[in-house]
Amino acid sequence: MSAAPSDSAADRRHSLAEFVAATNQRDRGEGFFEMERDRLLEVNLGQAGTEVWIKAGAMVAYTGRIGFEREGMLEHGLGKFLKKAVSGEGAKLTKASGKGRLYLADQGKKVTLLHLDGESLFVNGNDMLAFQPTLGWDINLMRSLGAIAGGGLFNVRFEGRGMLAITTHYDPLTLRVEPGGPPVFTDPQATIAWSGNLEPKFKTDVQFKTLLGRGSGESIQMEFAATRSPGFVVVQPFEERPMAAGAA
Repeated sequence: MSAAPSDSAADRRHSLAEFVAATNQRDRGEGFFEMERDRLLEVNLGQAGTEVWIKAGAMVAYTGRIGFEREGMLEHGLGKFLKKAVSGEGAKLTKASGKGRLYLADQGKKVTLLHLDGESLFVNGNDMLAFQPTLGWDINLMRSLGAIAGGGLFNVRFEGRGMLAITTHYDPLTLRVEPGGPPVFTDPQATIAWSGNLEPKFKTDVQFKTLLGRGSGESIQMEFAATRSPGFVVVQPFEERPMAAGAA
């Protein structure tokens, strides 16, 4: 005869009701973008706006009446369409509109919210999660052999006023770039974003030892130097491979 299930205090601490209460959605009243978890973004459509641009495939759940529309070929102009056709990666967008709560995530990466107030910011196209339509944006092509080899050829430049959500693997680190100071060098695959006043260059260190796999450092780096005003560059403790062409 089998023993009856135990009903100890320890068992009750792991009850289904307790799990639901601990993980239940909470309205914190934070506005259009709200951090539901550090890796889960809630977008409150119908409050501060009726639509939002999101990274294609980022929706994990929603409530209410929300429709999704893939970005039209010429919706943002011929110039952006041609850049995206050339790049084949990054900045694939879906427009969500309606009224309700929309929940977004990207491979369990940490979400960071940024409010741009007239500033400009470059973001790696693969690390953009969502942004308000009030922000202007454009695809930035970095023409360089080093850029192509390093996977950092295409980025998105945001400017204006509005909310922007970016993602990182683990906690990001921001490095200051001061005029007259030493430049900052980063791995292109670990570089998330940088201030709009900086124009990075690519430094290559392709030597015979590097080609044989005996090089002591990274063969391709992004170089950030400030000339007139200070800036910053954001990196993550993870080397992210560029999005493959044609990926959804």
